[in-house]
Amino acid sequence: MSEVLKEKILKAQAEGDIASLYVLEGEAQETFEESDLIAYYANILDLALENLTNALEAARTMDISEVQDYATLRALYEYAMEHYSAGKKADASALFEILAGLCSDETFSKAMKIHQLGADAGLSIDIFIATIADVDATHRASNFYISHFKKEALAAMERTGSKS
Repeated sequence: MSEVLKEKILKAQAEGDIASLYVLEGEAQETFEESDLIAYYANILDLALENLTNALEAARTMDISEVQDYATLRALYEYAMEHYSAGKKADASALFEILAGLCSDETFSKAMKIHQLGADAGLSIDIFIATIADVDATHRASNFYISHFKKEALAAMERTGSKS
């Protein structure tokens, strides 16, 4: 690992700066071995969990337009999606529920509720993406999370009482 990259990463870690760690992500992927990359992402998750704990203790919602909150929400979303991909639907559902309540952005919160609905319905991640998510619209929106859904998904959510 280059000394310059190492210094940047250590500085970001010391400052709890998840956003900077995401900025360095591409360089880390090109430089690190797989085991080092796993540790790199584990560090991002640890910082995000610390930020989550702090937000919950302060009864503070996160603002997706604020850089560190955005990075924290992204890391927690990726963690929830890892659980969902691994078939841990109950864990994923609980994480999506936390994310829905954690963020002040209505679009993000609504999207997390739809994710939660899919996990609670027992849908695999592949089925959720194929039948519920509107992948093309999500790509056009350039969000880090699945943010657009097919009309059928919204109708299903309404039929179940929106889970809120």
